Amino acid sequence: MEETIAGAPDTMEEAVTVDPAFVFSKIEDWIIGLQTMLPNIVVASVLIAFFVIVGFVVSRGVRNWAAHGHRENLGDVLGSFLKWVIILLGVLLGLTIVIPSLRPGDLIAGLGIGSVAIGFAFKDILQNWLAGLLLLLGQPFRPGDQIIVNGYEGTVKRIETRATILTTYDGRDAIIPNSDVYSTAVTVNTAHETRRSDYDVGIGYGDDIVHAREVILKCFEGLETVEAKPAPEVLVWDLASSTVNLRVRWWTHSKRTDVVHVKAVLLERIKYALDEAGIDMAFPTQVVLFHNQTDEADGNRGRQREGWPAPAEGEPPKPARKVDKD
Repeated sequence: MEETIAGAPDTMEEAVTVDPAFVFSKIEDWIIGLQTMLPNIVVASVLIAFFVIVGFVVSRGVRNWAAHGHRENLGDVLGSFLKWVIILLGVLLGLTIVIPSLRPGDLIAGLGIGSVAIGFAFKDILQNWLAGLLLLLGQPFRPGDQIIVNGYEGTVKRIETRATILTTYDGRDAIIPNSDVYSTAVTVNTAHETRRSDYDVGIGYGDDIVHAREVILKCFEGLETVEAKPAPEVLVWDLASSTVNLRVRWWTHSKRTDVVHVKAVLLERIKYALDEAGIDMAFPTQVVLFHNQTDEADGNRGRQREGWPAPAEGEPPKPARKVDKD
């Protein structure tokens, strides 16, 4: 070992030069160690490569299985998950081969602690991923179904690992986190092949209900998109303040385009048919009474009661308590 001294008037520093023999000795030890571990490294690499191949094969098999059941989204999510689990298992086994002192128990313990830390760090991502997997397994709705969730209504485009993509009827995409979809109420409009629609039609109290029902039911003739069974029906639903409300109910295909277009055509027919039959489609009526409350008797219940002015001639109105006694 050689030492050189460099100094200044007030300070002194010691510089150490490394012996080349020592450096070559270290490199030689590393090479020898690498040669010793080379068989383990080769075996570990082959093992990891094998697990990688198995992972891709399993992923492809899951995707093909899901495709046969028309559940491509489930195949993508589940296949990707199984693939990475198998690859991770291969890497862990490879490490135990390369480093014999590393025990599988230590790896599992370290993985458990790491998974807790990762879980806290990526809580929302993992929650959405798990909710998406449960949605794909439970399958309350599929891509192509029309649903209502969190105030959004549209057609399910696809279910991803993080969110459900919903295409609204005005041509926009709503990206809803899977955890929200899984934990809130969802209305599946296309869960069944047919769907019932209804609308309230108000007629006058002086009109014949039976005749109005016959006129409305004739409006369904020629509408092939309306289901024959169950048949359309007209029910007396409410005796409102100004109208007798008849609820018209009919069944169509559950797709929104059928529901909307049939309703538009039907309401137009009902309006013209009732006009032609002379049936009044009454509208709410309000009666507004105006009177003067600024005269000198205002507030005197002996001369003015219930806000109405006292008559110019005759006996003044009695207070409410006297009227009750009489």
